[in-house]
Amino acid sequence: MPAPAATAPAAPAFSPLYQQIKALMTRELQAGVWRPGESIPSETELAARFKVSQGTVRKAIDELATENLLVRRQGKGTFVATHAEQQIQFRFLRLQPDEPAAEGAGGGTMRRFIDCRRMRAPADVARALGLRSGDAAVQVKRVLSLRGAPVVFDEIWLPAGPFKGLTAERLSGYRGPMYQLFESEFGVRMIRAEEKIRAVAADGEAAELLGVAPGTPLLSVERLSLTYGDKPVELRRGLYHTAAHHYRNELS
Repeated sequence: MPAPAATAPAAPAFSPLYQQIKALMTRELQAGVWRPGESIPSETELAARFKVSQGTVRKAIDELATENLLVRRQGKGTFVATHAEQQIQFRFLRLQPDEPAAEGAGGGTMRRFIDCRRMRAPADVARALGLRSGDAAVQVKRVLSLRGAPVVFDEIWLPAGPFKGLTAERLSGYRGPMYQLFESEFGVRMIRAEEKIRAVAADGEAAELLGVAPGTPLLSVERLSLTYGDKPVELRRGLYHTAAHHYRNELS
């Protein structure tokens, strides 16, 4: 019997130099060397530190800025992005009114927290968040109102470990975006998200909270938010009442 053919060794994976610098900078961000809101060293300093050209550093920074990890400020430098930034604080909220608000009309985005409790994670939640069977999770329920009308009912699941001490009172008392609270007080930064969207009928709880009849068509948006290293840190199941709103996304 002829000897089996030898398997050729796998070719080493090639990564452009700027991607390698981007990975090193991401590691610094993850380790908290540069914290949200703080400036990072200049391109010249980083080029000397990593022993590469300034152009290579600039390309790495450009990608990190595109991914909303860094923010360039004209004449000031480059800063670690934070969910307090005006241009990104609502980048995961895609619901918009069908008609623009009338001039002088009040009523922005309002939120009301229904519940916040720590419990054993259901099996599907544990799988989504990468938890072990029996691990604890935090369940948050809230309603978002736009222009005074309730339009989103969110059920949010978080791994209990990183969010120790999170309560409904703490959530209600925080004035900024929810993700900014997670970032500033719990050290958890949402980097990107994956979503599944489908049409559903309102059940009793959703109907009551959104002020619609049971069975009313709603848009179900299930979002898995991830932090550095694509680690899942939030499972959000939102029910959207779209009678006067639409879900808007930009594709490129």
